Amino acid sequence: MSKNGRIKFAVIGCGHIGKRHAAMISNNKECELVALSDVLSRDQLEINHDVPFFNSIDELLDSKVPVDVLSIATPNGLHEEQALKGLRAGCHVVIEKPMALHKAGCERIIYEALHQSRNVFCVMQNRYSPPSLWLKDILRRKLLGRVFMVEINCYWNRDHRYYQKGGWHGTNELDGGTLFTQFSHFIDIMFWLFGDIENLNGKFRSFNHEGQTEFEDSGFVTFDFVNGGMGCINYSTSVWNENLESSITIIGENGTVKVGGQYMNVVELCNIKDYEMPQLPPVNPANDYGTYKGSAANHHYIFENVVDVLKGRAPITTNALEGLKVVEIIEKIYRLKMN
Repeated sequence: MSKNGRIKFAVIGCGHIGKRHAAMISNNKECELVALSDVLSRDQLEINHDVPFFNSIDELLDSKVPVDVLSIATPNGLHEEQALKGLRAGCHVVIEKPMALHKAGCERIIYEALHQSRNVFCVMQNRYSPPSLWLKDILRRKLLGRVFMVEINCYWNRDHRYYQKGGWHGTNELDGGTLFTQFSHFIDIMFWLFGDIENLNGKFRSFNHEGQTEFEDSGFVTFDFVNGGMGCINYSTSVWNENLESSITIIGENGTVKVGGQYMNVVELCNIKDYEMPQLPPVNPANDYGTYKGSAANHHYIFENVVDVLKGRAPITTNALEGLKVVEIIEKIYRLKMN
C-alpha cells in the first residue's frame, strides 16, 4: 500500500474486461494502477494508461513494481495458474468469472490463499444490480413463502463474429463452455438466492456452432434445490443476431415474480400477497464490447469492496467459496453430458 493509503493494483489481461478493471481502478481515489500485462503489445491493445507494461505475469511478478492486488482478466483456463502465482508472490487476487474451470482448481486457490494469508475476490458483479438486490431482500424476508419453482432462461447470440479462428473463445482448454463464459453470472445469482442443487437431468445440443466451438451451445437442465423447491435453467447462444433475454421466474406460496430483460435487469412481474413493489434505483447499462454486450457494468462495486476489505471496513461480498460453488454447479451440469 502506498504512503498515501492507496492500494496498488496490477491487471493481467487487457482485453475488454481487463480494460474495464483498469478504468475502475484508476477512477477509485483509494486505488492506484501500477502495472498492466498482456501477451499482446501496448500498441496493439491501444493502452492509454501510463504505467509499466509486461508481456507475462512472470515478468510482472519478477519486476520491482510493488503490487498489493493482482486483478486477473485473462482467458478462463488461465485463471487458476495465474491466481496461484499471484498469491505465492504475496498478492491478494481479484479473479474474473469463472474462478477456475474445475472445482479442484478452485480448491487449490483457496488453499494457497489460506496458506499465504491473502484474500481472493471473485467477480460476480450481477449481484449488485438493483433487481438482484431486491430479489435477495424479498427472499430473505420470506415474502414469497415457500418457493415452489424457479425457472432461469438465458438466450443470447454468439456467432461467427464472436468465435474468431485462432482465438480462445470456443475451446475447452481456455473457454470451458457456454455456462462458464456466457452464463456463470446467472448461475451465481441462482446459487446466491436459493443455494445448492441436486437430482439433475439435462439435454444438450449444438445447433449452429459446429466447427466454431468444442462444446454445446444450448441446453435444458432440471434439478431440485437442496433447500426445497425445484428449478430449471434453459440456455442457448444460438439466438439470431442479438441477445434475447436472461430471466428468472420465481413461483412461491404467496406470490410470483419475474426479472427479465436481456441481462436479468428489469422487474417484469411482481405479484406478492399484501406487498407493494418499491421504486428501485436505475440499473447500470450492460458492458459494451462492440458487437456484443455482456452483463451489467457493476465492476466498480467489486473494487470498492476490495478496498473496504483490505482497509478493514467490510467483509468480502463475493468470496472464494461462492466462486467455487458456481464452478461446482457448472461441473455437475456438464457431467450430465458424459452420462
